[in-house]
Amino acid sequence: MSIYLDNNATTPLDERVLEAMLPYLKEDFGNPASTTHAFGWTAAAAVDLAREELADSIGASPEEILFTSGATESDNTALAGSLRPGEHLVTAATEHEAIVETARRLELAGVRVTVLPVDGHGLVAPDALREAIRPETALVSMMLANNETGTINPVYELAEISHESGVPLHTDAAQALGKIPVNVEDLGADLMSLSAHKCYGPKGVGALYVRRRPMPGVRWLQPEPLLHGGGQKRGLRSGTLNVPGIVGFGRAAALSAVALPEEAPRILTLRERLLDLLRTGIPALRLNGHPEKRLPGTLNVSFPGIDVGDLLGALPDVAASAGSACASLDAEPSRVLSAMGLLADETSAAVRFSLGRFTTLEEVERAAALIVRVVEEITGFRLGEPSRA
Repeated sequence: MSIYLDNNATTPLDERVLEAMLPYLKEDFGNPASTTHAFGWTAAAAVDLAREELADSIGASPEEILFTSGATESDNTALAGSLRPGEHLVTAATEHEAIVETARRLELAGVRVTVLPVDGHGLVAPDALREAIRPETALVSMMLANNETGTINPVYELAEISHESGVPLHTDAAQALGKIPVNVEDLGADLMSLSAHKCYGPKGVGALYVRRRPMPGVRWLQPEPLLHGGGQKRGLRSGTLNVPGIVGFGRAAALSAVALPEEAPRILTLRERLLDLLRTGIPALRLNGHPEKRLPGTLNVSFPGIDVGDLLGALPDVAASAGSACASLDAEPSRVLSAMGLLADETSAAVRFSLGRFTTLEEVERAAALIVRVVEEITGFRLGEPSRA
């Protein structure tokens, strides 16, 4: 039986989420923009409830939630909808492709972009941000948790520095929602990108949190819409709302918020068990990412002397990843790991295992045994060099 250890790529749909969605895929099929009959009213009420559920889960107000097609659209809206030629964006080298590629496009259009380096654990130095901010800086974008390594950035500290200069901060929290506490006030975020399918909800739906009232002294930001045509969502994003997806997102966020206090420690225990078993069988294993400031379920490790393609190809029963799912077709070394200072042979030997709500101890132990056996078969011997974090 296959073992799914790729929850950072996508999570299974929780049965309770599916149950909440089903009526809006069948009998309650109305368009929430139809305001003259009960079908539309029912759909609109469902969207309103989902907006409340998602807002409650991140400490926001419902009117601050803009539903999108996913975190990629949210990231694009936050950056491309907010920045103009001549203005300045500060971001980091380990951001998701949705931020990196959008920043490149904006740079071609005349936006000035500063990409901050990270340390060996993947963290942005707060002092580096302070030095990077200029009078024309209009936005700082720093992800909360990295999708490849799980490293958690000090977003609150970064937001404080940004706000000292009156600059709003956007954070991509797609990987963090449902895995660690995510609260817009605790983080100091002015904009936040979220995704349903990273927290046991459906694919194809996300959200952008947009702070309704700016913090004192901070520039007020209201992103311009990227999509035009119907005037839905107060003109912020045209297009018929994905009612079943939105309902699923709200339910998934609410369930994750309730489960988090017990779920996160359990998943962390499983992750550490997997690491211990791998290190016992492969002492030369290298841990990539911060040893402590990391998502509970994310384990990124390099297998010295092993090509990741050979390793994963020999493990058909273990679903894992060589990096970000969004860049899995890219033959280049991981941009994130390279930015952290890993050498080419270390990045080419890196695998991301990501555990989740439905991962069991038996699966972890069976996966570890399979991985160790395959590594021994590929190398012809047990790797015996001491590990280094």
